Amino acid sequence: MSQTRAAAPSSGNYDTSHTTQVRQLIRTYGLFPPTVESYKTQASRCLKQLEQKVTPIEKYLYLSALRNANVHLFYRLVVDHMKDLTPLIYTPVVGEACQRWSEIYLQPEGLYLSYSDKGHIATVLQNWPQPNVEITVITDGSRILGLGDLGVNGMGIPVGKLALYIGCAGIRPEATLPMTLDLGTGNKSLREDPLYMGSRREKVTAQQEMEFMDELMVALTEKWPGIVIQFEDFKNPFPALEKYGGKYTCFNDDIQGTGAVVLAGIINAVKRSGIPVKDQTAVFMGAGSAGVGVAKQIVQFFMQEGLTENEARKCFWLVDTKGLVTNDRGDKLADHKIYFSRDDNAGKQYKTLKDVVNHVKPTILMGLSTMGGIFDTDILTQMGQWHKHPIIFPLSNPSANSECTFEEAIECTDGRALFASGSPFPSIKRDGKTLTPGQGNNMYVFPGIGLGAILSKATTITQSMIYASANALSTSLDPSEISQGWLYPDIGRIRDVSVIVAMGVIRAAQEASVDREVHVRDMRDEELKQWIRSKMYDPHVETQRIDDEVQSMISTNGVKGSKSSRSSSVERPHL
Repeated sequence: MSQTRAAAPSSGNYDTSHTTQVRQLIRTYGLFPPTVESYKTQASRCLKQLEQKVTPIEKYLYLSALRNANVHLFYRLVVDHMKDLTPLIYTPVVGEACQRWSEIYLQPEGLYLSYSDKGHIATVLQNWPQPNVEITVITDGSRILGLGDLGVNGMGIPVGKLALYIGCAGIRPEATLPMTLDLGTGNKSLREDPLYMGSRREKVTAQQEMEFMDELMVALTEKWPGIVIQFEDFKNPFPALEKYGGKYTCFNDDIQGTGAVVLAGIINAVKRSGIPVKDQTAVFMGAGSAGVGVAKQIVQFFMQEGLTENEARKCFWLVDTKGLVTNDRGDKLADHKIYFSRDDNAGKQYKTLKDVVNHVKPTILMGLSTMGGIFDTDILTQMGQWHKHPIIFPLSNPSANSECTFEEAIECTDGRALFASGSPFPSIKRDGKTLTPGQGNNMYVFPGIGLGAILSKATTITQSMIYASANALSTSLDPSEISQGWLYPDIGRIRDVSVIVAMGVIRAAQEASVDREVHVRDMRDEELKQWIRSKMYDPHVETQRIDDEVQSMISTNGVKGSKSSRSSSVERPHL
């Protein structure tokens, strides 16, 4: 019985840029039109087709279909049009894709593991058609972006995230594994939706989930030793990170990746603010896992700048839906909030963000609340009155959940705000100048973290490696970007940025003695950068590489398309 395995990335065998000889050798000759096309022609057709799609979700579906039909062409387009295409393949459009996943589903794009698979997870992993997996992104769908529990509909997140690993950091498509854990859902409307494709059970208990995860981690690392595991969009991400962080090569992008990318922006913003670290005060609207993760990363930076841990910790005031997080507020605090809970409020409770802001007069205002518009005109205007260059980071996704817009922050502070957001906002013109907002997008760091961990063959991903990714990102701006006052580099340079981040991660792995790629330890930095680049997947050279391989086989063996040689021309060693 013949089988078609479309769940894994396409090999690109049906690329219209393949020569006639390649098509004959891999037995695709005659299966698509005969003209051998240039990439320019291919790109022109694809971009016209994309333009004809009216809504963002239609564009998303078109790009998904292209990725599954011709993987190398898809990534050539992504690399060349990074700024335009990333919002369509990841945030913000992936949010709608996840909400409608069971409705728009067309083909398998990852691996689904259900709670009923407990006890034989390793057997299910055997069904994945690619033999050499180097990185996986795993979600249980319980907290997708700011959209809540979407169950198996959350698969759009691992798929989109890994597309960015490939496009931004050059990890090979066939070495990636998108994975969604179907552990039930607390979303009643999903369970009652006739199109919902997940199991129609309540979410399993925390203990049941950890038992499932224990089996999964063992099965993954036994099948693919050294695999990098990224956790994503778990409602409670701390238990898995705390349990597995020192044992496996894993990290959580919501906590550590978000923290690192924000920290990079904060490092640059603090330098530009003119206010020394010891005098910085930060109010965070949002005290969830992402907010606490970001704050802890900044604490580490403040400590690097000379503060004690307690002094650094006291620079932060965290606000949740009940007000300022304090020791004597009267409710039981979640464990992750205790570290930043205030004990200096003299019994007074500050119930609203506005109350806290008026009390603290912060130099830094950070939003990770998903409460769109909560940084209102009054708060933003006060920030501009108190400080020459207030640091304002509304980081919630998608755009509708952003605590304020770029234009609002600029207008209320007379153009002086140091701004970065989680979602993209357009540039604005003011006083004859074009002002471009920073975007604290995790794609600046997580691809480089993954690449660095893979290339160094790290046994674990240490906190020092995460911190190194942030520090490396903060140094990646070129002279033009610095002169324009940007906090982050141009997203169009993301592959160069990922090289810098990966190098920082590799160096940190070496310092922590968790690296196993020992031959690169003595390389100079420029040498190491070149080595990293040489290991990155480049979709632009794939067609030529295969053609060169075929020509070499023909000249050496006189191959005319023999069956014995057909498979070798489409494979390539992994990183």
